[in-house]
Amino acid sequence: MQLLKFLSYLFISSFILVSCSDDDDTTPINNNASQVANLRPLGSSANDLLSAASFNSLSIEIVSVQGFEPTAAAISGFREFLQERLFKPDGITITQRTVTSSNNAPFNIEEVAEIENDTRSLFNLEDDIAVYVYFADGGKEDDTDEQVTLGSAYLNTSMVIYESTLRRLSTRPNAPSLSTIETATLNHEFAHLLGLVNIGTPLQSEHEDTDTDGEGNGHCNVPSCLMEAAIEFGSGMMGMGETIPELDAQCIADLQANGGR
Repeated sequence: MQLLKFLSYLFISSFILVSCSDDDDTTPINNNASQVANLRPLGSSANDLLSAASFNSLSIEIVSVQGFEPTAAAISGFREFLQERLFKPDGITITQRTVTSSNNAPFNIEEVAEIENDTRSLFNLEDDIAVYVYFADGGKEDDTDEQVTLGSAYLNTSMVIYESTLRRLSTRPNAPSLSTIETATLNHEFAHLLGLVNIGTPLQSEHEDTDTDGEGNGHCNVPSCLMEAAIEFGSGMMGMGETIPELDAQCIADLQANGGR
């Protein structure tokens, strides 16, 4: 779809809010015929990821800059989220490896796509669908002192997590742990790959957040849903900051109607 305008940010006040970056469609760099299926618009592989109709298994390739790897707890929570929502009878495989820094931080999404072109090694193969996740050693180029981007889903099987930003935020007073922020960000961005909200997985009810012009922004309008544009972990002042937001019933219904659990 057209470049999505729904920049999402993490705001710091007396509580922690989290959501995603602009979940950009970006122009594919690598046009190798065998890789075209992984270079399609955001949300276009939602059913392929959710169901076993075309792909019985899922391979997730996590490529991290050295020193910016995700925590083991975040990977465990991410796997649980996937197993709860996807039909993959032959299993879900998550592989991890590290690469050297590109030294290009802060990043725009085109630069992230270039890094993917240089470092991605897994693509769809037979009945296995592949997803690429890059853990970056910098933030997004339009971050400000008040608003920062945590991650972005930008193609049908591609997403980036701005790990250095997550680590910096996790050190703030009363902030959730790093693993909590990582898990929430991974789950939120992958849910965009699954087509939420209304970007590849059709709505079963009216729960899409819209702007003043009535246009959807790819997020949910149900309070406390994982897919809210700004998601509250819970008040750090009250010691409730480790609760990872979950999908609300309407988002789950959308996924189930498109082949998911």
